[in-house]
Amino acid sequence: MNLPKDFIDKYQTILGSEADVFLASFDQEAVSAYRTNPLKKVQKDFSDAIPETPWGHYGKVSGKSADHVTGLVYSQEPAAQMVAQVAAPTEGMRVLDLAAAPGGKTTQLLSYLNNTGILVSNEISKKRSKVLVENVERFGARNVLVTNESSQKLAKVFSNYFDLIVFDGPCSGEGMFRKDPDAIQYWHKDYPTECADLQKEILEEAMKMLAPGGRLVYSTCTWAPEENEEVVSWLLENFENLTLLPISKINGMQEGIGLPEVARMYPHHFKGEGQFVAHLQDTRPPEKLGKIKSLSSRLRKDQQQLWKDFADKHLTVSLSGVYQTFGDELYLLPDGLPDLSKVKIARNGLHLGTFKKNRFEPSFALGLALTSDEVKQGVDLSEKDYFAYTSGNIVTLDTALPNGWYQIRVNGNGLGFAKVVGSTVKNYYPKGLRFNTN
Repeated sequence: MNLPKDFIDKYQTILGSEADVFLASFDQEAVSAYRTNPLKKVQKDFSDAIPETPWGHYGKVSGKSADHVTGLVYSQEPAAQMVAQVAAPTEGMRVLDLAAAPGGKTTQLLSYLNNTGILVSNEISKKRSKVLVENVERFGARNVLVTNESSQKLAKVFSNYFDLIVFDGPCSGEGMFRKDPDAIQYWHKDYPTECADLQKEILEEAMKMLAPGGRLVYSTCTWAPEENEEVVSWLLENFENLTLLPISKINGMQEGIGLPEVARMYPHHFKGEGQFVAHLQDTRPPEKLGKIKSLSSRLRKDQQQLWKDFADKHLTVSLSGVYQTFGDELYLLPDGLPDLSKVKIARNGLHLGTFKKNRFEPSFALGLALTSDEVKQGVDLSEKDYFAYTSGNIVTLDTALPNGWYQIRVNGNGLGFAKVVGSTVKNYYPKGLRFNTN
């Protein structure tokens, strides 16, 4: 790989005798991996587990496979998986993923939360937030709100709110050179310092949102000390209530430069790409927040009845949370969110479906989020029918069923809802997601 001379000189100085093997690692193949999704009811045995991780596996996943399309697996390289693993939120927490696209850390945080608490998943880029929304929807979580905002705007709405903030900062991307060689063209010797200045600006706003006693996980996909240890030192100097927590060094993680508590991942030590992680604790005593103006459900009586009729007929569970409509669309948000009227929202919680004239039609997202035992009737597709359905075709069943809405399932996990008429499964797979296997 043709690396910039300034980059080579820099890491020869930083790494000394290890520099040659470090630089040689750029000519090796990038390491691929994925995680399994514990929110899905039907699991599978996957090989080649990443040691000391709850859901990680080495290997590649096809974007057209049923495992991927139903959200059972999510592609994410091993070093990136360590960030949310360090964060490891407990159930019921209020969590912010501040720079969340494309969704790897968000979906991993959701795995820990297990459909409890609140995750606000934010991405300032509108284009990147669309990818984030798609990945969140496929994962099937019910307790997540996707926002499309600056940290400054979020701080005005979520003051002292979050128990945990994860910030994977926009960085010089050195750790991604092997995976994405195009990233090299943006690198120059002053780039890490420029990125560090931006990271500090965002972190200043993040600290306004951290609740007393909360935790901050700061990460980058670079090795530059300017963006890593120097930013952590800046945090400790400017926010005296913060203390640095030690990170267990697993699978070849290395101590930081001058900060043994933080973790560095180099490809010549750790089987993965480049990553840096720091774990900080707010030492202020936890306190009860003043009463916030929480969201409340907003449905007309006729809409309430249409939803109730659908839920009574098709679901075995009662979905708790805040029900809100936007136009004819019905959404379910987690309890405890503040007023969101001044926040740009990319995904307003779980999309339940659409009110149409005198009826309610369930959404694709709802069929992904519900497990088979939470739905009264479902249709299991064979592999052949799965590929027909995801390419936009109707499916013909061997036996006719009573007409109505059914959860479509593949290998036991949901793939949306569809209307069945006799032996015909009409196609409700979203047009924008359809693909051919040819």
